[in-house]
Amino acid sequence: MDPALTSLIAASIAFVGTHFALSHPLRTPLVRMVGELGFSIVYSIVAFATLGWMVLAFRDVEGGMLGGSGDVGWVIATLLTLPAMVLLFGSYVGNPAMPMPGAAEAARKEPQGAFRVTRHPMMWGIALWAVSHMVMWWSWRTNVVALAILVLALVGAHLQDRKKQVQMGDAWREWESKTSFWPRWGALPNVGATLWIAGTVGWLAATYAHILLGDLPAGIWRYI
Repeated sequence: MDPALTSLIAASIAFVGTHFALSHPLRTPLVRMVGELGFSIVYSIVAFATLGWMVLAFRDVEGGMLGGSGDVGWVIATLLTLPAMVLLFGSYVGNPAMPMPGAAEAARKEPQGAFRVTRHPMMWGIALWAVSHMVMWWSWRTNVVALAILVLALVGAHLQDRKKQVQMGDAWREWESKTSFWPRWGALPNVGATLWIAGTVGWLAATYAHILLGDLPAGIWRYI
């Protein structure tokens, strides 16, 4: 195996593993030791260090191309990334999982927008984006990073539920009773016209960035 690919795998495990460890079992003892500000500094340093390791290892990988899944892969990826962006944008509006004043009150409201689909629209948006890259079957390095992001998003969503149950108690359990961990795809058309417009604009911009960053058209830009 290419040493750089081995390094990328190790970096990906470190990035995901330290995120889980610092966000959950190590958070409370570290906050007691260094305070909230100190914890934020430690968390940021570890996150940027492991992410930087991933980026450097990714760039160093040579070969490992898989040939791609052709037009079928491109169509699937295109169909996955549009709802992914809609969910991602929708996660920023009225999300009781965000550390903000009034989170408990937000959890007691009826779910609107992307939360009609899932209570974790950000995580599922990221997960869909990861899957869209894996179905392309482009290279081992792309698959390694995409798999790491997929695990981070979905396992992270599960762990977030457990943490919020402790932090918010009945308010979060009420939110869970009105929402779903697994996406209710049938509710996607009803998230609202504004969110669909914003998500579509974001999706067009993100897929166009493929041309600017990698000289590789993605989404509908591949067919224009």
